[in-house]
Amino acid sequence: MESLTPEMIADRLAATGYLADPELATVTFLGLRMQRPLLLEGEPGTGKTALAEAVAEALDLPLVRLQCYEGIDATQALYDWDFARQILHLRALEATGGAAEVEEAEKSLYDERFLLARPVLAALRQSPSVLLVDEVDRADDEFEAFLLEVLSTYRVTIPEFGTVAATVPPIVVLTSNRTRELHDALKRRCLYHWIDHPGLEREIEIVRSRAPEVADELARQVVTVVQQLRSAEGASALLKPPGVAETLDWARALHHLGSVEMDLESAAATLGALVKHREDADRVRVALDRLLA
Repeated sequence: MESLTPEMIADRLAATGYLADPELATVTFLGLRMQRPLLLEGEPGTGKTALAEAVAEALDLPLVRLQCYEGIDATQALYDWDFARQILHLRALEATGGAAEVEEAEKSLYDERFLLARPVLAALRQSPSVLLVDEVDRADDEFEAFLLEVLSTYRVTIPEFGTVAATVPPIVVLTSNRTRELHDALKRRCLYHWIDHPGLEREIEIVRSRAPEVADELARQVVTVVQQLRSAEGASALLKPPGVAETLDWARALHHLGSVEMDLESAAATLGALVKHREDADRVRVALDRLLA
């Protein structure tokens, strides 16, 4: 990684189908060089999660994903013990008469073979690796504090087992849809980047890269309509404007119908790939005549 440059990072990501602009390629390069986590915020569907996947593929590293949700705690991110195997182990000791030393039997229950590594511990043990902490804004303050501690030392202590430290710090990517503000302490630990919706020409490039089977004219028409939907205001504004992921889904759906150019009938029939709210689907149907004109 020492010989990489931001331009080389962009090229490697592009080879996986992920088109990063110069700013994103630069912050990714700095995260690798400085061994700092990346904190990516932005609207859903802008490519935050996909960046971690592309980095793992570009660098040929294992990807370990931790999906955050309300109520997640450190144990669910770190480790658990295989209770079923521990019980079988105890029964085997009893059957062979090997349980005479109670203390030794207890110690054997916490052998590495019974340790179930959850994502954070798995990433530390597999390092170098890419650890994706997805939608960290869904977790609570206590979990943020836990992440801050792990990301400061890249080591964890398991009371029954000991300390596990990464020989090489994993590449860490945290994503947030900004449903709530993250604490400043976690932000200071990371390199921050806001991923916005791409402009017209870049989004067309993304569709052509990620969905090369889609006809060029259809790709341009799809992106042009999506760009107009995102910029709609007032009564025409959508509850959830489509992200790049929805643009790709819509282009592929139209392609599967045999379309090489967009028409009103096929566009209306495939709106389920583009918008996910009934109100938005109604607004788009009303606007399609104008958008396709």
